[in-house]
Amino acid sequence: MKTQAVVTGAAGILGQAVCSALSAEGYAVIGIDRAPQTDGNDMAAYLGSVDLTDADAARRAIEEAVERRGPIAALVNVAGAFRWETIADGDVATWATLFDINLRTAVNCTRAALPSLRAERGGIVNIGAASAIKAAAGMGAYAASKAGIAKLTEALADEEKDNGVRVNAVLPSIIDTPANRADMPDAEFDRWVKPERVASVIAFLLSGKASAITGACIPVTGRC
Repeated sequence: MKTQAVVTGAAGILGQAVCSALSAEGYAVIGIDRAPQTDGNDMAAYLGSVDLTDADAARRAIEEAVERRGPIAALVNVAGAFRWETIADGDVATWATLFDINLRTAVNCTRAALPSLRAERGGIVNIGAASAIKAAAGMGAYAASKAGIAKLTEALADEEKDNGVRVNAVLPSIIDTPANRADMPDAEFDRWVKPERVASVIAFLLSGKASAITGACIPVTGRC
């Protein structure tokens, strides 16, 4: 049986790239997403319509993944969302929304997967953001939620280091996606980081070549 990897947010552009990269590394990949299964999804296995902000729903999805493919050796918490709004003119509810989607989902899936990851001495990679280091205008709520990912990563890495579970994060800048191109049509797209490049860093962090790395938050920023 192949080693299993679980990828949340698997229906998105980055999630699909991560699934492809890990499949190429020999993992049996199960993707989890709030989006339903679609004909265009080419992953080997997919659990759709899962609300990962709900701890019970996340636990059930992880349990199903284990039932289907066996113990989980790798977890990539990609699920997330973005909003641009200033603090003065934005909605305070955005802060709760982004913390739920960007941080709570990672906590819920991590807690559910930890027993399996400990047994396999596996690895976790979380998706943070470069803006967690330096936030610009309109990025307050988003950057704060992603700063939470960085601190989750650091704390969990310290908690799990004696259990053999490595925990790291990647901090992308603007990812070259169709949605970002549509939102910023005058930008220099070739300066943005490609989803496949972010995915390749994630695959490295989960590999044996990165066995000495835990608790790291690694910027992946292209030429931004």
